[in-house]
Amino acid sequence: MQEELNQFERNDVWELVPCPPSQTIIGTKWVFRNKLDDQGNIVRNKARLVAQGYCQEESIDYDETFAPVARLEAIRILLAYSCFKYFKLYQMDVKSTFLNGIIQEEVYVKQPPGFENFSRPRLQIKQCQEGIYISQSKYTKELLKKFGIEEGRTVSTPTATNVKIDKDEKGKSVDESKYRSMIGSLLYLTASRPDILHAVCLCARFQSNPKESHMSAVKRIFRYLKDTIQYGLFYPKNENFSLKGYSDSDYAGNIDDRKSIPGSCQF
Repeated sequence: MQEELNQFERNDVWELVPCPPSQTIIGTKWVFRNKLDDQGNIVRNKARLVAQGYCQEESIDYDETFAPVARLEAIRILLAYSCFKYFKLYQMDVKSTFLNGIIQEEVYVKQPPGFENFSRPRLQIKQCQEGIYISQSKYTKELLKKFGIEEGRTVSTPTATNVKIDKDEKGKSVDESKYRSMIGSLLYLTASRPDILHAVCLCARFQSNPKESHMSAVKRIFRYLKDTIQYGLFYPKNENFSLKGYSDSDYAGNIDDRKSIPGSCQF
């Protein structure tokens, strides 16, 4: 915590003032994270002081904002190209950085209150002589435990091949927040598991009013993951780096509105 506060002081990005009247005060909170290795052992403790930006109103408290985050697709392209060029990649942990310029608005942030502890999923990257392997096996195990799908049978495919999912308007409704949480967790997992992408996106269509049939389809994806925890993406080192693309369309495949369902993939 003290190391984090020293960074703010060293970069001279704030000034302590009395709380002004009639001003929106942005809250703050401490986010603690234990960085773990593949075996679950703690390798580093981290503390971050973050602002609760949702307290602001667009065009009132600020004009525009940017979140400079790397897309997972860009990371995968970098890893594939590094294999082709026989590069060795190193991960650098930046203490703190401020990528924005001088802001025009006055922003008032509260001093930090108590403590909260967050555990975030990680992308496991292993480099070896043969290539680079990406997986999220640790995250997958956490998901199975979180949603109580550690026990029970497994399946060989993420979705049933002989059943098409529709709105099921006469079906029984299920917990919408839990359904959305499961879908969101699975969408993050598709970073290293393209084999579940189609099934997850299919179930994601029904987040506004999920039924028991939709929940069963989502749980099937988890049962498939249970049997394929170690699956991931492997980029081998070879001389071939040609881009290949495939596309197809299921004509009038959506049984709710008879729209076609196009799809594509690139290698």
